[in-house]
Amino acid sequence: MPEIHFKVQWPDGSQATCYSPSLIVKDYFVPGTDYDLEDFLARSRTALNIASDRVQAKYGFPCSLALGQLRQIESLVAQYAHLDAPQVSVLSFIE
Repeated sequence: MPEIHFKVQWPDGSQATCYSPSLIVKDYFVPGTDYDLEDFLARSRTALNIASDRVQAKYGFPCSLALGQLRQIESLVAQYAHLDAPQVSVLSFIE
C-alpha cells in the first residue's frame, strides 16, 4: 500500500506531519485549504479509519499507526476546542 504524510498547521501556528498508510487522505484534504477544527477532525476520522480498514483487508489486522495518528489528532483538537473558530491548515502532501 502506498503510504503518505500530510503536513498541517494547527491554530497556534505550530506544524505537524501526520501519517496515513493509504492515499485516501487525498480524497478528504486539499493542500492549501483551511478546515474548521471539527471538520478537520471528522475528515481525519473518516480517512484514517478507511486507511486502517484497507490495511486490515490486505493484512488481516488494523493499522496501529493510522489509529495512533488519529488518537494524536483527537488529542490536539481537544487542546484547541476552546478557541473561537479555530482552523487547521493542510499545507502539503509528502509521498
